[in-house]
Amino acid sequence: MRVDAVLGVAVLLGSGVTAGVLFAVALSVLPALFAMETGTYVHAHKLLGRNWDPTMPVVVLTSTGLAVALALIADDGAARGLFAAAAVLLLGVSAVSHLCNVPINRRVKAVDDPRVLPADWEDPRPLWRRWHLLRTALAVAALLLNAVAVTTL
Repeated sequence: MRVDAVLGVAVLLGSGVTAGVLFAVALSVLPALFAMETGTYVHAHKLLGRNWDPTMPVVVLTSTGLAVALALIADDGAARGLFAAAAVLLLGVSAVSHLCNVPINRRVKAVDDPRVLPADWEDPRPLWRRWHLLRTALAVAALLLNAVAVTTL
């Protein structure tokens, strides 16, 4: 099997997992979190992030690296451009996550007792959702570009 074909499968797997997880959170998890009383939401947010927080950066950055590698080795100029654009979009997913969603996550996780919220507490859900929807759109666009590019390999 050719290296570009193997990398193509890997980039589709990684960008598909990224887009799928973010889409699932937007479609199902966020409405559930919004339906919760604030203290319950804080508790649930802490539980939900336990496994995703260390895993998703690895998936997103590995997918970004694969798209960069494919942009460098693809024979077709159009494919190179599509893989490069997908890499930029995945880098955008990572940037939004690290610069916007993660700081909000840290504030929520800093609450010691969800039944006793700090006096200056502002519900982070609306802002977190806006950033999450942006990174979801970036991830879905990256998956589409990777899929089109892989068809040219």
